[in-house]
Amino acid sequence: MLFQIIKIPARFALRIFCRKIIVNNKNILAQEGPLLIASNHPNSFLDAIILACLFKKPIYSLARGDSFKNKWITKILLGLNILPVYRLSEGAENLNSNYDTFSKCREIFKKKGIVLIFSEGLCINEWKLRPLKKGTARLAFSSWEEGIDLTILPAGINYHSFTSFGKNVHINFGEPFYWKDFDNKKIDGAVVNEFNQKLKSDLIKLVDHFEKDDMDSLKNKYSVQHASLKKAILYFPFILGKWLHAPLYVPIQKWSWKTVGKHDHYDSVLVGLLFLLYPIYLSLIALLIYLFVGNVFWMIPFALLPFLAWSFVQLKKDF
Repeated sequence: MLFQIIKIPARFALRIFCRKIIVNNKNILAQEGPLLIASNHPNSFLDAIILACLFKKPIYSLARGDSFKNKWITKILLGLNILPVYRLSEGAENLNSNYDTFSKCREIFKKKGIVLIFSEGLCINEWKLRPLKKGTARLAFSSWEEGIDLTILPAGINYHSFTSFGKNVHINFGEPFYWKDFDNKKIDGAVVNEFNQKLKSDLIKLVDHFEKDDMDSLKNKYSVQHASLKKAILYFPFILGKWLHAPLYVPIQKWSWKTVGKHDHYDSVLVGLLFLLYPIYLSLIALLIYLFVGNVFWMIPFALLPFLAWSFVQLKKDF
């Protein structure tokens, strides 16, 4: 229930947080399960948010198990269709919990649901595909062994920047593959390696590969050119959007950078805080208008300010 409630405003907010999202095959976004989306993982929980907002059907995401230490946070994460996966670094005693998570995934598949797994295992802000872990293959084959007609969908998520607000995002989906594509039908080391080799060969074509200092390639790939008419129409909303949102954005941006700027979660923390605090910011402005102007104009900020924020993101520099 919480997932469906949050998804509505999140889809709207995504139009502000991301300047442009390009999907190579939009028909896939209407696909039903049983479906396992096997994706790279360059940008923390923002990766899951974007895919969950784009797909029409609910998506269950697998996330690192150490996020589930607090019982209240656990309830919220589970309500958002997020399930825990533990790594050895998070304690060998927790690894058995992965069997419960995979069992829940198979139940989701049996109900024609969709699960998102990040096959690299951990998030690093970089433009390349990292070595794949074994979890994707094990979940796939354990599902096939139970007679689930599971489809594997490779997905590459690519960003123009991991620190700049207002993303240009490219989502690339590969060709789905199935159990029939493997001769060996049992879970062993050989078939896991065969699965990972196939998934890697697909993902490597879907994920951008740039060095961090290769700005020319990034600009050629991601820069957005705007028509002169669009620039003229949005110029004043762009200016207003910048200054009217500065009291909210600047403190959150500085706090996020100071707190997690050296880690790979900065972008997601910034977006998450803005998503939570923006309605409060709009409400405070509406309250001030109501107190000083009257009850006629207090609703204007809820329509006008998001448009001004969108205008700012549209025209701000990419790099």
